[in-house]
Amino acid sequence: MTLPAPPMSPSGDVTAAPRVAPARTRRLRASLLGLLVLAVLGGALAAGILPRLHAHATLAARTAEALATTVATVRPASAPALQELTLPGDVRAFQDAPVYARVNGYLRRWYADIGTPVKQGQLLAEIDAPEVSDQLRQAHADEAIAAANYALAKRTAERWQDLLTSRSVAQQDTDQKVADMQAKAATLASARSNTARLAQLASYTQIRAPFDGVVTARNVDTGALIDAGSAGGPGRELFHLSAGTRLRVYVQVPQDASGMVGPQMQAWLTLPQFPGQRFAATVARNAGAIDNVTRSLRVELDVDNAGGRILPGAYAEVHLSAPQARAGLTLPANTLMFRPQGTCVAVVGANGMLAIRLVTLGRDFGSHVEITEGLQGGEQVVVNPGDGLLAGDRVQVAADAVDTPATPATQPATTASQAK
Repeated sequence: MTLPAPPMSPSGDVTAAPRVAPARTRRLRASLLGLLVLAVLGGALAAGILPRLHAHATLAARTAEALATTVATVRPASAPALQELTLPGDVRAFQDAPVYARVNGYLRRWYADIGTPVKQGQLLAEIDAPEVSDQLRQAHADEAIAAANYALAKRTAERWQDLLTSRSVAQQDTDQKVADMQAKAATLASARSNTARLAQLASYTQIRAPFDGVVTARNVDTGALIDAGSAGGPGRELFHLSAGTRLRVYVQVPQDASGMVGPQMQAWLTLPQFPGQRFAATVARNAGAIDNVTRSLRVELDVDNAGGRILPGAYAEVHLSAPQARAGLTLPANTLMFRPQGTCVAVVGANGMLAIRLVTLGRDFGSHVEITEGLQGGEQVVVNPGDGLLAGDRVQVAADAVDTPATPATQPATTASQAK
């Protein structure tokens, strides 16, 4: 290969080639310097802007978190399958009667005070009624007169009938004598009836017990003026008797629970004076109709009180229990919201969005209530919801309140109508 000849000068001398290496070096250095400057500027920019962007994003997230309301939630629990009712009861004696006077007079003496056990027919008091005694004596005298007149009229009529057989007297005269005898007989019967009436009235001066029981009230004392009468009349109650070996307990069962009460259903009583003790009772009968004023069913229970521990007139709590046909869910009472559209609860969705659901209340367990409609179970229901919570609001669930079951109260339930 032939190399090119070096350049020649005009004089014929060979000239040197131009020097290009320094120019390229300068350009390379300038490029490196520019890249270095750009790198320094980029690093400085990244060091200043990126933390700001991160801080801004963090601030936005924290702001959104702060704007979301923090709520505590609870999940519904299953309601008890056994429905229990606790209702106020009125304890009364199986037999209870006031004792009034049937005659006017003055109390001569009384024989039984309050708390005295008495037997049927036992003398409780005596009344001095002189007017009745005088009337009885007069009635006996009138009866004697009527008896004498009848005896005379009878003998006369018999004689005239004998004379009539011999045709010594007229038939008309004989008929008059017989009619007079019959009239005298009627007068005697009337006199005897009046005597019996006054004798019965005189017996009312002795006040006797109508049945076996205990005297629970004595409202008169010796020498007091007694007026005949009864409740609502001018007379006043002399004694009051109660037979407490067997008791009746009356209770008003709300309409929505009336279907659970049936004859021979077993129940039990509690009384304030016997804490921790139960007394067996049996449903005997009910009114068979709902009272249109109280919207309740009057139920009567029988209680054996042979020991006499329970006193008539006491207050008792009646406990009734029966299987629940359809058990619902329970929630704490402080989860309920009362809105114009009805009773609601606030439910937190999976995305943190709030939903307002209408619910139907069932039994009231005190601190908890039964939800019969509106929830399926497993929802996160807000506890103590504020009035400002609306559907669609974003909320944050407190970590220590998630998945807390709503445990129903252990005391027996009343009814929704009572809760309202």
